[in-house]
Amino acid sequence: MQRGLTGVQLIVSDAHDGLQAARRAVFGGVPWQRCQFHLQQNAQAYVPRQELKAAVAADIRAIFTAPNRADADSLLARTVQKYAKTASKLATWLETAIPEGLTVFTLPAAHRTRRRTVNALERLNQEIRRRTRVVGVFPNEASCLRLVTALAMETSDEWEAGKVYLTVTD
Repeated sequence: MQRGLTGVQLIVSDAHDGLQAARRAVFGGVPWQRCQFHLQQNAQAYVPRQELKAAVAADIRAIFTAPNRADADSLLARTVQKYAKTASKLATWLETAIPEGLTVFTLPAAHRTRRRTVNALERLNQEIRRRTRVVGVFPNEASCLRLVTALAMETSDEWEAGKVYLTVTD
């Protein structure tokens, strides 16, 4: 906020404790959306048998792609019930974790697919890692900062001038 960040309406991140603490400290009243991609990955740790993994992934995907929050909640309840006996730890995890990934339903339908994950940020981080590995060892901190800043500015220009990522209209 001190650097001019205002009007934040939604924060999307994974559930890392440090990120959560920082988010609550600085943006306590802003709604939070847990990254659906990371939720999908985290769920696999609770699946007791390999042959259930595809079914669990499909069930979670159905919840996330529901047309509205009520349908998502209904699908979640059915999914929890479905795994309550065969995978009780999974059912308990689904019941507590999946609702953290449903905040996106407060947004207009056209925005949901773009705001449900942190994939755009992950892609930028991946590109920064790729480009800094090529250099290997930087002569000083300033040279590293110049490269990373140039990459961030290039990405920003692409987002501003390229294909419309998200149309915000009143």
